[in-house]
Amino acid sequence: MGRRESFLVHIHLNQVHGRILHSGLNRIESFRPADFPTMGQPLGQLLPVRPAFLLMAALPYDDLLRSPERFAGSPARGYMDVLSEVLKVVKLQGAMFYNGEFSSPWSFCSPPSHTVAPYVAPAAGHVIIYHLLTEGRASARLLDGERIILDAGDIVIFPHGDAHFIENGPPTKAVDMVKELARIFSQGLKLSRLGGGGEITRFVCGFMACEPRLSQVFLSGLPPVFKVSIRNDASGRWLENSIRFSVNEADASRAGGEAVLAKLSEVLFVETLRTYIAHLPAEQTGWLAGARDAEIGKALALMHRNPAHPWTIASLAKEAGVSRSVLAERFRHYLSEPPMAYLTRWRLQLGAQMLASTSYSVAQIASEVGYESEAAFNRAFKREFETPPARFRSQSRAAQANSPAKKSRLSDQNRMD
Repeated sequence: MGRRESFLVHIHLNQVHGRILHSGLNRIESFRPADFPTMGQPLGQLLPVRPAFLLMAALPYDDLLRSPERFAGSPARGYMDVLSEVLKVVKLQGAMFYNGEFSSPWSFCSPPSHTVAPYVAPAAGHVIIYHLLTEGRASARLLDGERIILDAGDIVIFPHGDAHFIENGPPTKAVDMVKELARIFSQGLKLSRLGGGGEITRFVCGFMACEPRLSQVFLSGLPPVFKVSIRNDASGRWLENSIRFSVNEADASRAGGEAVLAKLSEVLFVETLRTYIAHLPAEQTGWLAGARDAEIGKALALMHRNPAHPWTIASLAKEAGVSRSVLAERFRHYLSEPPMAYLTRWRLQLGAQMLASTSYSVAQIASEVGYESEAAFNRAFKREFETPPARFRSQSRAAQANSPAKKSRLSDQNRMD
């Protein structure tokens, strides 16, 4: 039995009854303001002071994405495929970092995610914050947004890292979480209590860290905040129960506890994103809507799975099962550009990421992303980024060296020395 299977069986024997079923019945809402998640039972004893969650095991996305789908018995087609292919390259990593039990009235202001990033993922270019409501009620709002009512079982995600309020009960002075970050991350998932002694609300907070340039493919189509209810089908209940069990039981003596929480955080995000895509209005356009379309989704998946392949509009149309004219027309309808223009931009984005994060030569990178010569790659790259690849690499490295996270790590090392 492999590692994934043993993990799932362990969760099953201790907590889950039945199998995961992927369903389109999840209630979902998206807003310019915010929404929240929940889990419906007391969490009991929690993780020790050691912030084990910061280890964030980076787990293979082939396994991560196939596992819920396999339990669902749903075929890996359409947007399932293209979303999987994109997530493989954006270096998505997740963890849970806060476990709260608040009594009404209470209010806290969560800062922009770039303020939280140095504590959870110093090397990450972008951090997505989410909250899962597990018991009681609350509301969420962006700093200038409308109030969104949250019930147990709701998960609210802030894909672009906006600051926001989470609260319940009569108006009260909000706790500024900027001032509490050091304490929060020193205590790990130890239960935190706050409030005025009224109605109880319990929730878990988590984050997803990702590479910003490549993740814009799907993030750009998401609103500042959206809410999904995860209790309306078996897969959501499985995730909630598994998260509750793991937060409740994991400790320093349980081997692999950090990896379990990291993987559950990632699966929760991916399944929430899938549900959001599935519930987009029929008239919706953009990358997410295109990914949901059977033929356009397949064409996108092919390009993302093997971007270096010498694709043509004819070969893509053949694989998608439509004519060239139909593919071109529908692709432009959803993504506002021809398929080959999209492929060119994606290849160059991959090239830019490799320049910034690897020591490969420009010629090697050009070949990896589908260019027959270094000169052709140089010309296309300069048109897209207005700077040649070599200069882009040096500028990226200089920016990384001067980043606040890098300076913070160097300062910590100096103090230890």
